[in-house]
Amino acid sequence: MRQHGTQPSDQEVMNLVVDGDFSQLDCLFDRYHRKLYAYCLRMTSNREVAQDLVQDVFLRVLKYRHTYQPGRAVAPWIFRMARNSSIDHLRRRGREVPHEDLDWEDPAPRLVPVEELQKREELAQLRSALDKLAVDRRDLLVMARFTEMKYDEIAESLGCSVGAVKVRVHRAMKELRELFGQLSREAVS
Repeated sequence: MRQHGTQPSDQEVMNLVVDGDFSQLDCLFDRYHRKLYAYCLRMTSNREVAQDLVQDVFLRVLKYRHTYQPGRAVAPWIFRMARNSSIDHLRRRGREVPHEDLDWEDPAPRLVPVEELQKREELAQLRSALDKLAVDRRDLLVMARFTEMKYDEIAESLGCSVGAVKVRVHRAMKELRELFGQLSREAVS
């Protein structure tokens, strides 16, 4: 039994939603919308699209609530919906997506102008390299590196083993490094 004043767990909230208490969607939204927005933003590189995708995720939560398995972690289930929504969007728009000038990092202490310029160029090259990855590899790296998801949650979300996630992340990182290296060499030429 829950102590007075403690918050219900994600599983408890999701069970209430499954049972028809749709007011609990607000609680899930409060807990997940920032992480989902960050995920969708990194997948699409578009703020408006990311906001729309987050809304789509919560519509899917409502629509597919019956597929949630009680007692299972909510994060992998909800991120699977975000993944599907993002991939559906990217397939509709094509593989190449224009990227905005996004701040992917927390604001750093003020740098001298040359260092700041170099950092911005490197971040732009990283975004370009990430955009050039196949959608499934980009998705995996965003989950593994830019969200707070653990490998076991990613594995559950993707329906594979933790070992497979580690191998896929390693391969995707290797490909990202190669693409980043190519872009860096092209920038110097």
